[in-house]
Amino acid sequence: MTGRINLYGLDRNAMEALFVEQGLQPFRGRQMMKWIYHQGEDNFARMTDLPRTTRQWLEDNACLEVPDVVAHNESRDGTVKWVLDAGEDNYVETVLIPEKGRNTLCVSSQIGCMLDCSFCSTGKQGFSANLPASAIVGQLVLANRFLSQRGENVTNVVLMGMGEPLLNYDAVLPATNVMLDDLAFGISKRRVTISTAGVVPGINRMVESTDVALAVSLHAPDDDLRNELVPINRKYPISELMEACQRYVRHLGDRRKLVIEYTLIHGVNDSLEQAKQLAKLLRPLRCKINLIPFNPFPGSGYERPDPAVVYRFQTCLMNNGYTTMLRTTRGEDIDAACGQLVGRVQDRTRRQERYARKLGREIPTVQLAAES
Repeated sequence: MTGRINLYGLDRNAMEALFVEQGLQPFRGRQMMKWIYHQGEDNFARMTDLPRTTRQWLEDNACLEVPDVVAHNESRDGTVKWVLDAGEDNYVETVLIPEKGRNTLCVSSQIGCMLDCSFCSTGKQGFSANLPASAIVGQLVLANRFLSQRGENVTNVVLMGMGEPLLNYDAVLPATNVMLDDLAFGISKRRVTISTAGVVPGINRMVESTDVALAVSLHAPDDDLRNELVPINRKYPISELMEACQRYVRHLGDRRKLVIEYTLIHGVNDSLEQAKQLAKLLRPLRCKINLIPFNPFPGSGYERPDPAVVYRFQTCLMNNGYTTMLRTTRGEDIDAACGQLVGRVQDRTRRQERYARKLGREIPTVQLAAES
């Protein structure tokens, strides 16, 4: 299929433009989206309201491909993790988190990650490449196929899997457009979330082009500590990040809030004083806070805080007027919890090599179980 256009990577504007280039009217692109997403059809020959010559052109020049599944694991708590072939001996991971009345899909946007946040296993894998929009949308297609056996579908999407979405903006934007479009998945803009470690230019681009939900991985109330935990803070310090967040929340309007993600790490950023600092820092920003107890991985050097410490931190924020949720750890027994996704990456940064040498072991690779 090399060289063919993967139609899963096209949002409505791009799909209409594709058909206009073939001398057809834009509504043919809309027909195509209905066939793909409403009818679930991937055989061009059966798209009978398209001209025969157009169907033949599509057979010759287009495809509808999703990433191949190389492993499928299910947790005791119902969480599902897929390991997907991203090509060139690279793999990415996607996680489905079922809850009562809701199915949340945690989607990857890059093969590995450039940012090397100290508490995230993905960052230790290094970076290979950006995923195309078709592979991002393809993760949602795969999850919906799985859920259709239960008569369900994905209701929420969070781009919180492998990678930094705002460093792959040109693929992430059309992918989220497809997620929102009523001709495709029709998910509410409040239920599609882009998560960033603080890529300020990317947040500013979002102001110009989308109004999906935004989650900011903060993890520290001051620059000194955040420089250690989230190294991109050295380029975009907290003051610049907060200004960008303010711009985006104004763009969202008066009734919506940003989400601040804060991973609590034992003895590092979980003190009562740090909770007070965080409350003060966020005072000008309309936001709610997700607290995430650290999910351990080998060689991290960090530990999960005691439940009493987590409760104290949460109570302090709530007493300061913040809606503060505690993220329940899901899928930990299959390494599907927040910060644990690793895939397998042909690392361009050689970060895997340095990390493995530091631990005195071979470069870690994902264990690929048989698809079930």
